[in-house]
Amino acid sequence: MGLSIGIVGLPNVGKSTIFNALTRAQNAEAANYPFCTIEANKAIVPVPDPRVDAIAELSKPQKVTRATVDFVDIAGLVRGASQGEGLGNQFLANIREADAILHVVRCFEDENIAHVEGDVNPIRDIEIIETELILSDLQRMENRIERMTKMARSEKEGRDLLERAKALHQHIADGNPVFSFKADPSEMMATFRKEMQFLSDKKVIYCCNVDEAGLAEGNVLVAAVRDYATTKGCETVSVSARMEEEMIGLDDSECTEFMESFGITESGLNQIVHTGYRTLGLLSYFTAGPKEVRAWNIRDGWKAPQAAGVIHTDFERGFIRAQVITFADYVEHGGEAPCKALGLMRQEGKEYCVQDGDVILFLFNV
Repeated sequence: MGLSIGIVGLPNVGKSTIFNALTRAQNAEAANYPFCTIEANKAIVPVPDPRVDAIAELSKPQKVTRATVDFVDIAGLVRGASQGEGLGNQFLANIREADAILHVVRCFEDENIAHVEGDVNPIRDIEIIETELILSDLQRMENRIERMTKMARSEKEGRDLLERAKALHQHIADGNPVFSFKADPSEMMATFRKEMQFLSDKKVIYCCNVDEAGLAEGNVLVAAVRDYATTKGCETVSVSARMEEEMIGLDDSECTEFMESFGITESGLNQIVHTGYRTLGLLSYFTAGPKEVRAWNIRDGWKAPQAAGVIHTDFERGFIRAQVITFADYVEHGGEAPCKALGLMRQEGKEYCVQDGDVILFLFNV
């Protein structure tokens, strides 16, 4: 289970620069004019997790496999995108499968960098993008209801779903995002929403693109975005696209020194990944052996058989038990053998909820 993040925002707010910095490659063109991104940019990025390195140092595996994040950067959306203005609307399909949306917002003043709306106003910018996502969902919903109406004439279940869908359609038509639709908590509607992949139903992380001065201390624009995000139940991160771009090509120690000079301890990638995990309720467990050390992403609250299933469905189907060592014990005592000798390897059954950082050996039989 990977983490997939779609990047949206107005043109020229730093989306492509941030994409380049996050992926440590010049995959997306970045320029001081709107619509420089003319097709979706995609990249798979290994999740930086020092726990993987610590386990590998003890296990000496032939191979190390990290969890990954998929980033998708689409052309900037503008006012009227849902009616065909600009280019971004052409690529919205590319982020429908994303787990979360990273909404990049300009939170710095610079007269040398044009703003498509003429001035810097992050809340207005956010509302433009969110309106376009809602309108895109509305169009998608109208098309679906038209098809459902034809099918419902001969299917009772179809008629039931159609009535439920009409209520959601009205909610969207009134200008509301799908995530705020609480009137129908039925399993049928939950399945329908998942199938439709509504953009306004996705978790959102607001990414404030700041200048170097605003990175450590923030500014009034960032404060405004944070207040807005709080009303939506969302998280924010502050990233300097310019600074992140300057770190491309630096090794880890150089990046650490560079960040410290600006009074920060965490890169933009780390901030976004960690926030994404919290937002989506994800955690990582590890498998370790002479052949491979690997990180696996699961949902918080998953029980051992479900967690085993991300390795292979046979592991879940034939689950017997899980042999578990906490990460702290694994590192403190020098690996699996010493932990086992000290009685620190626990035997857990089907009801065990896997914890973040667990090092696990699954036993199964099919």
